[in-house]
Parts: sequence; structure tokens; C-alpha cells
Amino acid sequence: MHLRIRTACAAVMVLGLTAGPLAGTALAAPSPTAVVRETVSPETDKALREALKGIPDKDTTAALVRVGGKAGTWRGSAGVHDLPSGRKALEHGRFRAGSTTKVVTAAVVLQLAAEGRIDLDRPVQTYLPGLLSKAFKPITVRQLLTFTSGLKPGATLGDVNGEGYERRFETLTPEAVVASSVAAGPAFCPGERQKYANIDYTVLGLLIEKVTHDTYEHQAAVRVLRPAGMRHTSFPGGPDPRIHGPHNRGYQILADGRLVDATEWNMSDRWAAGDMISTTEDLERLLFALFRGRLVPQPLLDKEMFTLPDVPNATMSAGLQQYELDDGTVIWAKSGARPGYSTAIAATRDLSRTLVYSVNATDAKSEEMNPVAERILWATFGTE
Repeated sequence: MHLRIRTACAAVMVLGLTAGPLAGTALAAPSPTAVVRETVSPETDKALREALKGIPDKDTTAALVRVGGKAGTWRGSAGVHDLPSGRKALEHGRFRAGSTTKVVTAAVVLQLAAEGRIDLDRPVQTYLPGLLSKAFKPITVRQLLTFTSGLKPGATLGDVNGEGYERRFETLTPEAVVASSVAAGPAFCPGERQKYANIDYTVLGLLIEKVTHDTYEHQAAVRVLRPAGMRHTSFPGGPDPRIHGPHNRGYQILADGRLVDATEWNMSDRWAAGDMISTTEDLERLLFALFRGRLVPQPLLDKEMFTLPDVPNATMSAGLQQYELDDGTVIWAKSGARPGYSTAIAATRDLSRTLVYSVNATDAKSEEMNPVAERILWATFGTE
């Protein structure tokens, strides 16, 4: 079966290992796939094993996969912990989860809406007076959640093709990110169309803090991480560039062809839009807790996270993105990418098939999908 995602603006998630800071590092021999448990069909099991063969290679240094749901479970890992030693990848390693952070942020906002502390139809300007200039028309909280706000992207320390590597220990505050977006003026009228950007969720992070009089990180922990049982998920302590706890190293090929270790990186410019650190097991817990209505009340969950906004060619809801497969199956997903790390969570609405993967991609922000990630997706959703 050929797996194709039918969507007008689907964001899909190769270069060789070249001389640079890691020059002379031999590419370790591919490690065998470590399967912890599998109860999926023989066809799916075979496809998943094939998906992880040959790692590490020029595109990927490690991969961690969890498939679940009513159709069976499968756990696998492949690749290396780090290139210099060639040690086997840690099966339960932590990683930068990138924009899957937005799922958590959306859930916090929707909880506050369920409590009556936030009105999704109310302009964000009423909650955060002075944040946006008079050049902006009223932008509702819902429009921020669904990327229909019209805000332009804010300043960044860089992420495409490893851009920003030389600035990876610098700090860029959420306030500075928003201020740079505001200075650029609106991109379009609120509600006119949908355009994915981190800026919407940076503003939502500020909204959460204003309404709760608490930090975003603490609210995310008490409202989502703890209830979902995500014991190994955390947020950096301010500008802390490290991944604390066991983790596999991440590598990034820069625009000039150098391969660099990108594990330590200050993610302050991503914050509520993408700085979460997690594990595949924890993200699987998030999927099940969210889809079963344990984090957001069911009526609000269906209306906001499993319904697309009424704008042309919309594919994104509050924190999730809808994909339709060739056979008509609809999956809801969120991907995330930071230098050295590419992540995705995906599931059918009834949780009959779920997927979480973390791929240590050497070009995680590439417009071309990582080959290993592509094989994992096909093996999960294209073999039944």
C-alpha cells in the first residue's frame, strides 16, 4: 500500500557526513533493531524492522519508536548513543521534542477556558494590553490556537540547516520574540487564513502566565505532565542548554557542510512553542491521556482540537494537524524538530493506531522528509 498524506500544506518531517568539528569520526556500524515487545501484525512488524535498518547512516544517527493502539504494540530502537563511541542508542533516552510542545500549550489554554478563566472568543489584547500595537485588529485566543492570527514570525536565533549554531548559547526572551513580530506589523487580517508559526504559541505562553500569575513551565507540569504521567518530561531551566538525564547525542549538518554536535543548545527563543524535553514513552502517555479526554473536557476537546477552523485549506486545529491517508483514514498528529532531533506523535481519533518516534536526524529542519521517519510512518499507517 502506498501511503500518501492528502493535505495542501502538510509539513513533512541529506546530506553526507563531511569534514568539520567531528572530522575523523568514523561512522559506526549499523546497530541491529532492538525490539522490546511486538504484538502487531507480521506485516507491520517486518516493515518497522526494515524501517530502522542501517542506522546510523548519513541522515540519521539514532531512532526510537513506539507503536500502539487497538491494533497491537511495537517498541524498537536503533543507531548509536553518540558517533565517537558508537555505543548502542539508549532505548528510553530523552530528546528535544520541538513543536510537540504546542500540544501541551494548547491543552493548558483549553483547561483555562473550561474553568472560565479564558474566553476563546475574546481578543488577546484584553488579557495582554499593550503587547500588540494599534496596527493589529483584535486577535482572539482561538485564532492564536489555530494559527489564524495574522502575526508575523518573531526573531529567532536560527534553526534552518543549523543556522544559529554559533549563537546556540545566547538567550532570546519570549518578550523580545513578540516585540520583533509586532514591529514587523500584521501579515494578514485575523481569521483570514491559516499560517503555521511559533509566534502564536509564544503569545499563548505569555497569556497563560498572565492569567494564572504563575510560570508557563509550572502550569504545564501541574495541568498536563503530571496528570498524564509524563515523569521524564521537563522544560529547560531558563536558558539552560543541556538535556538532563539519559539521552542520545544529536548532530546537525550546517549549511557549509560541517557536521556538528547540536545536543547542547539554548532553546529560549522557542519556549512555549517548542522547548520541551521528553521521551517516546511520555509522549505516548500524552497521546492517550489527551485523546481520551483526561486533559481537556471532551466537548471542548472535540470542538477545538479535533475540528478545523473555517478558513480556506485549513489543516491545523488547536495544537494538532489533520492528515488524510489514501484509504480515507484520518490521523491527528504533531511533529517537532530542533537541530539534531526530529519528533512526531500521531494517532487515529479512536486510538486504534498510535505512533511516537524520535529520530536523531542530521538535517532535522530540512524541507525534505527524513528517510527513516518516512519509512516509520509508512510502516505504521500503511501496512494494515
